[in-house]
Amino acid sequence: MTGDPHAGTDTRDQAIAALAAMAIGIQILEAAIPSPVPGIKPGLANIVTLITLLVLGWRAAVAVTLIRVVGSSLLLGTLLSPAFWLSLAGALASLALLAALRPFATRHVGPVGLAIAAAMAHITGQFLLAWAIIIPHPNLPLVLPPLLLAALITGGLTGILTAHVLADPRIQRHVHNPTPNH
Repeated sequence: MTGDPHAGTDTRDQAIAALAAMAIGIQILEAAIPSPVPGIKPGLANIVTLITLLVLGWRAAVAVTLIRVVGSSLLLGTLLSPAFWLSLAGALASLALLAALRPFATRHVGPVGLAIAAAMAHITGQFLLAWAIIIPHPNLPLVLPPLLLAALITGGLTGILTAHVLADPRIQRHVHNPTPNH
């Protein structure tokens, strides 16, 4: 042991970078898959966010999410476009709700509940931005119920996948002995 006070921070930063890279890769792959309904994607990159939240904590989840949104928009060529702002609005709404639910995480709200809540917040954040600025049409709220239903389904799917990943023994040792939240 070298006694380096930054050794734990370096390892944590490397974990955040690796998780952000995985989330960017997943989001780019997901963007390449055609959707039967425009604007509705499974949100598989959110699995990485939830794992980060549950294993490394709140700050790491925020970092991974923001790096994913900016990094994927750079690679997809959508930086500062409406798609970027919608993605950012959804991510921030999702993070805000996850922050509110964080005290209940793992004990009262498991990965499926967190994923569903995050997906619902994500679509609501996107919808509010779209309605307020991009498409301020009075009939736009009519599309919100089907969007929320899609968020419920996709959130359930990502929650189930997150629970399976977290059940992996290689991940379990980090869940039971997480690094301190910084």
